Amino acid sequence: MSGMLGITGVTRMMMQMPKVVKMGLSKTAASLGRVKPQHGRMFLHQKSLARLPIPPLQQTLYRYLLSVEPLLSKEDFETTKKVVEDFGKPNGVGQRLQMALVKRAKKLDNWLSQWWLSVAYLEFRSPVVVNVSPGIVCPRENINSESDQLKFASKFISGVLDFKHLIDTNSLPVDQMGGQPLCMDQYYKVLAACRIPGPRKDDLVFYPPNKPDAPKHIIVAHKNHFYSVDVMDKEGVPLTLSQLYSQLKFVLEASTQPEIPVGLLTTAHRNTWGKVYKRLNKDPTNAKSFDDIKRAIFLLCLDSSSSQTEQNFSAHVARQALYGGGSGSNSGNRWYDKTIQFFVSPNGGTGLTYEHSGAEGPPIISLVDHTLAYAHSIADDFNAMTVDAPAPKKLNFNLDLDALDTIEEAKQEIDSLAGDLQLTILPFKHYGKDFPKSQKLSPDAFIQIAIQLTYYKIYGRSAATYESASLRKYQYGRTDTIRSASIASNAFCKAMEESGTKPSEKAMLFRKAILSHKEYTNLAINGDGIDRHLLGLKLIAIEQGENVPDLFMDTAYTQSSHFNVSTSQVPAKHDLVMCFGPVVPDGYGICYNPRQNHLNFAVSAFNTSPETDSDVFAKRLTESLLEIRDVLESAPPTAKL
Repeated sequence: MSGMLGITGVTRMMMQMPKVVKMGLSKTAASLGRVKPQHGRMFLHQKSLARLPIPPLQQTLYRYLLSVEPLLSKEDFETTKKVVEDFGKPNGVGQRLQMALVKRAKKLDNWLSQWWLSVAYLEFRSPVVVNVSPGIVCPRENINSESDQLKFASKFISGVLDFKHLIDTNSLPVDQMGGQPLCMDQYYKVLAACRIPGPRKDDLVFYPPNKPDAPKHIIVAHKNHFYSVDVMDKEGVPLTLSQLYSQLKFVLEASTQPEIPVGLLTTAHRNTWGKVYKRLNKDPTNAKSFDDIKRAIFLLCLDSSSSQTEQNFSAHVARQALYGGGSGSNSGNRWYDKTIQFFVSPNGGTGLTYEHSGAEGPPIISLVDHTLAYAHSIADDFNAMTVDAPAPKKLNFNLDLDALDTIEEAKQEIDSLAGDLQLTILPFKHYGKDFPKSQKLSPDAFIQIAIQLTYYKIYGRSAATYESASLRKYQYGRTDTIRSASIASNAFCKAMEESGTKPSEKAMLFRKAILSHKEYTNLAINGDGIDRHLLGLKLIAIEQGENVPDLFMDTAYTQSSHFNVSTSQVPAKHDLVMCFGPVVPDGYGICYNPRQNHLNFAVSAFNTSPETDSDVFAKRLTESLLEIRDVLESAPPTAKL
């Protein structure tokens, strides 16, 4: 799931996956005896991590001009140069704000993290569905009956609890990027976490495992009913598969008829939901149910069968992952404030939705990879004699007329969103990351430039493009922006569309574009990106009661942070794909998982925009990837890029 869109617009690209993170779980399951927990290693390097730096002002301004040049006319670019020069002049407004930002950085472990949480997430007031929360489509499971559904769900629960044990004992291997240790704090904010709606600003709560009242239950949703289900005994030992199966079977048998879809409230505008929540929370019954949900380790949605409206099964499951498929499907069988909610469908569709406020993609993917590997390797021990666990408890809600009206409005809004969202799943089978590697090229940079070419083919110009860069090499680091549209990528795209350009020149320009992308990536992951720095300067001005500087009102700033293309690489060990909505009305959301022999893409757009079409983009992306291969095969690879 951003670059810098101004305070109200640092929004819907937060779901994006940070760059090239190696996650340490090569095998699954401490409890299977394959990995002996190494207690305490998870935070072995935490105290030695550096603080997020603040780049030199002139460096950021110079690189900002380089990033906007391919997006602007010559006239607009000259105007922007003057605005930037004025902002950065000696003893000017930029220098004053830079000094204030440096002063802030000396007081905090991370000068950006709290701002980022508030501005990018908690103050964002549009619905989190599609706009903030990504979905993940897992490989289809062999589920042919209700019993199969419950058995796989039981294994999945067990796998999540196994991963939780590694977190609880600080036994996870430290994630690394380029051989450097990364901040592991986000792993504490994935399970037993929840977003709490507010009338003007939301909150985020966590229930860490080192507290005496650490949660031992999950929430299971079925036909819009919600049940609190114990998954550990009093000593914190996970229940057996047989016990978990019995718990889930109890829920299914107790919820044969659909309930009022109270979960749809979590799909509403945040101000609307915040007001309803505040009022309903005054009722003790509601307060208890809300508390059980927010404290739960995670939420499991046992979905009902739904008609497949998409020809592509993965696209059908992607809609379930993003918004539950609509009010007539499983949208009410969700609680979108919960950080993690998995779903298991009777047709074998599985996946999850995650609320993005607390963590980026790598901890989520690490959890999913571990859990799937566990679920597929654990023995089918469903007939063992066990002691009955405490029966699941139904969560009750006392809903007033206003809440019921809001639910009806939410039905219409989620169905309207469903009709507006265009979603295309593209399994590119012609080659995978093996081909870029054979050409001594970075697979991620390769794909990013292919996306640039695709947009250029359709629109005849480059577009502001967002890719997420991980800042986790720093304490409590989140992300910065890789601006993938560059002078070099623009030159390559122009050459590809000009019939007279020789293949050797195209190949040379492509490699230059790759090199430019890699250079920007290295700057961003090392704290020298421009977007978060500029955001900090803007926020410090507002915090000090100053007017927003002209730099942030300039056309270039607006245009370069209107990300028509919002992208995310999600490398995973399993053949899955992440999906999310566009971050602007006339944009695309593009997520990809580079596999060894193929590439998985999810492309989204809005039907209400006459300018965008995800099917067309996916088709032209295929063409771009094939054309680039042909160009490179006509010219021998040089040094590794």
